Amino acid sequence: MITESADIQKILRQKFPQIAESGLQQEIIEVGKVMHFKPWEIIMDFDSYVKMIPLIVSGSIKVSREDDLDGREILLYFLGEGETCSLSFTCCMMNKKSIIRTQAMEETTIIGIPIKYMDLWMSKYQSWKNFVMQTYESKMMDLVKSLDSIAFESMDTRLVKYLQARVDNTGSTLIQATHQEIANDLNASREAVSRLLKKLENAGEVELGRNQIKLLK
Repeated sequence: MITESADIQKILRQKFPQIAESGLQQEIIEVGKVMHFKPWEIIMDFDSYVKMIPLIVSGSIKVSREDDLDGREILLYFLGEGETCSLSFTCCMMNKKSIIRTQAMEETTIIGIPIKYMDLWMSKYQSWKNFVMQTYESKMMDLVKSLDSIAFESMDTRLVKYLQARVDNTGSTLIQATHQEIANDLNASREAVSRLLKKLENAGEVELGRNQIKLLK
């Protein structure tokens, strides 16, 4: 549990080494709010105004987009410790409602930065500007990979990459998710996902349990 400013400073140095300027670290300590979220708790929802920028201390967050026609969701990317959400930057800088949903995938802790500091720190601190630009570049590549996956890859390849992304994001080979939840993320049918997971189990690549999947390879 983060309880003191000294804890926040230690976390910034460990999880966000690129935010190096002492003045910036001190401002984050002064204005940042430590927030905790339970698994599957929504952090920011569609059509809500972005009020803070999340610096992810621990846990993982799913970022998804909703179809305007039928309300279906599609996974954009995952966020893990030491990261932040580039799409929230865009919404807050233009004072627009959110076009994404961010949802905790497990017990997650963030430091929330009020959006008014976004522009201020961009011109004031070089390390913050670099952090924002690096985040844009990294998550843009994740979006490109997601589009490539949907357009060019088979469902079994997409599923394997999805499972590996979950493992890479959390650091655990045990994935807590139902087949329906995975199907929703991949914009696929539950039956197709269940069939492919069983195929992976028969090949010795995963071990299936109740609402969980263990990656073996």
